[in-house]
Parts: sequence; C-alpha cells; structure tokens
Amino acid sequence: MSWFLYLIECQDGSIYTGIAVDVDARYARHLSGKGARYTRSHPPRRLLTTVEYADRSAASTAEYKMKQLSAAQKRAFCVRLAVWSAAR
Repeated sequence: MSWFLYLIECQDGSIYTGIAVDVDARYARHLSGKGARYTRSHPPRRLLTTVEYADRSAASTAEYKMKQLSAAQKRAFCVRLAVWSAAR
C-alpha cells in the first residue's frame, strides 16, 4: 500500500509536514480543525505537494528528513519537484 508525504502551507507562512495513505481525507481533517494539533493553531492555507512512497517506513523516513529543513528549504523542494514533474 502506498503512503504519501505531504506539505501544507499554513496561514502564518509555516509549513506542516505529514504522512498519510489518503491525503485528500487527511487534508480535509486538517481544514476542519480535527487534524494535527499544529494545524489547529496554524490553519492550513493550501496543500503544497505530495510525494508517493512504497510503504509507511519509507514515508516516515522522508517525513523525518523533511522536518529537519527550514520553511524556505521546503518551498525550494516543492519548486524543484514541480519542475522535475513537468519535465517528465
């Protein structure tokens, strides 16, 4: 079963990073205030990107590494990913 890493831009400009099997459902929970504690106090503005992984372990590893980055580095990752995806 595929797992996804996702990045959400919050209204204060911060970026929330998480993993889920169903990103649409998880994002809806964040929007409704029933998601992570962080997004309850930093409401989501938009979903920035998703990246598919083969399993939960791989997605969790990617999530940990992504959470080590600054918001600017996460935004740069999203731009590079969009350019790479468009070139495919």
